[in-house]
Amino acid sequence: MTDRPPYLVIAAAIRARIVSGELRPGDRVPSTRAITREWGVAMATATKALATLRQEGLVRPEPGVGTVVARPSGQASGPGATALSRERIVRAALDIAVAEGLPGLTMRRVATVLSTSTMTLYRHVPGKGELVRLMTDAACGEVPLGPAPPDWRTGLDRGARWLRDVYTRHRWLAQAMASFTRPIASPNAMAYTEWVLRALQGTRLGPGDKIHVHLLIFSFVQGIAMASDLEEQAKQDSGISDDEWMTQNESRFDAIAGPGDLPMLHAVTAGEGFDLSLDSLFEFGLRRTLDGIAALIDETSA
Repeated sequence: MTDRPPYLVIAAAIRARIVSGELRPGDRVPSTRAITREWGVAMATATKALATLRQEGLVRPEPGVGTVVARPSGQASGPGATALSRERIVRAALDIAVAEGLPGLTMRRVATVLSTSTMTLYRHVPGKGELVRLMTDAACGEVPLGPAPPDWRTGLDRGARWLRDVYTRHRWLAQAMASFTRPIASPNAMAYTEWVLRALQGTRLGPGDKIHVHLLIFSFVQGIAMASDLEEQAKQDSGISDDEWMTQNESRFDAIAGPGDLPMLHAVTAGEGFDLSLDSLFEFGLRRTLDGIAALIDETSA
């Protein structure tokens, strides 16, 4: 049994295939889905394994094909293979961020993945701040929201779930969009704000209340997303699941939350059927938040 994180084990196995010649320059390497099937790991782990190989310069993304074995430096890889664009830079940056989060994203890392120099990137993107803005816009533009429904509650519910889906696909985004007083100037993110305000237009809430309702739901979903990101990072860093971690630490919690010292907490957590998860917390919190907004709308509309 190895103590290395699973993504490094997978990267080493694919690296061995490349070194042995089993996978040759231009050959397609296993996709993230193929990796999840072969090694039985989560999609995030598979993505991180491929990102590790890209950072080493062993593989590269090929538009319309997938991830392929990179050719040695100086060896051409076909028409247009060396062409660089803002879209390719953003796509490579998204791959890195999905695999390792924003801390792992640097202009130098992106340049390595694309087999180019950092200075070349600056001809297309002036710096990391602008790159993150472009990544945010791309992430928020992947799946359209569609028309806002006439019922405000259905609209806010749908908008909250859309936002959570975006954060689920791009866990790094919760950190990128953490500031409320200095929001990212992203057309697609601002379109979400417009969508929520349209959902509220049939109510008699004032402009200030409408924007606060939007930010209330946004902050709730973002909090769940940041917790999810931290949990995923913990899984990757420790190499153990949530259940395994709880088993290892259960005795400590039992010692603290015993019936003598913390009887109320013990009564809640010791009962049958108690199963706290981020999914259950999201569902409970969203319903209660919408209930509160409904009370506000009723009072305002009287």
